[in-house]
Amino acid sequence: MVGKDRAKPIRELDLERYRALYGLTAVVLSNFAIVAVAIAGVWRLGGDKSVIIGVLTAAFTAVSTMTTAYLGIKAVSNTAQAMAQGDPRRTQTPPETTTPPTETPTPTPPSPRTPDHPHP
Repeated sequence: MVGKDRAKPIRELDLERYRALYGLTAVVLSNFAIVAVAIAGVWRLGGDKSVIIGVLTAAFTAVSTMTTAYLGIKAVSNTAQAMAQGDPRRTQTPPETTTPPTETPTPTPPSPRTPDHPHP
């Protein structure tokens, strides 16, 4: 039975779901690791408020940057994929209707000035 040994091909939609799931899982686990290190750092510092504020600020910055980067990359990826597939859900602006240009007559060059009175 040759057909049973081969892996079933992954559809594009399933592949995109796996990417989203694993990407989100990586971001969540990274955020938990950052929070855990921040909590351990605050616990080890034992009460120096200025250092605790610095640790918490750095942890908050890291978590928010990681999450924002993931969401931004995901949004751009989804938009690019929708554009590549010609997704009908996207609202596209209709092409502008232009009227063919009308031919304008070529301007004639000005005639040389003739004197108002003849020369003697």
